[in-house]
Amino acid sequence: MIAANYTEFRKDLKKYLDRVEEDGETLIVKRGSGEGTVTISMREYNAMLETMHLMRSKANAEHLMRSIGQVERGETVKGKLIDPE
Repeated sequence: MIAANYTEFRKDLKKYLDRVEEDGETLIVKRGSGEGTVTISMREYNAMLETMHLMRSKANAEHLMRSIGQVERGETVKGKLIDPE
């Protein structure tokens, strides 16, 4: 996570946006007495939206958490993928 005040951000806009996009950084821009803003890459934003969508349903969230637990405990099964011809 990186932070800049408004003046620094405006002066080096390209540099900051490149770091957000290319390095996956989260940027906090402080605005004097204001609350400030957070800038993230489009990739990160879309991932957050997808996660919120998947976790919206209680049943789906529980299923996903059980599945993650199975992977963490090594309870997986190898299978052969279908090769479309």
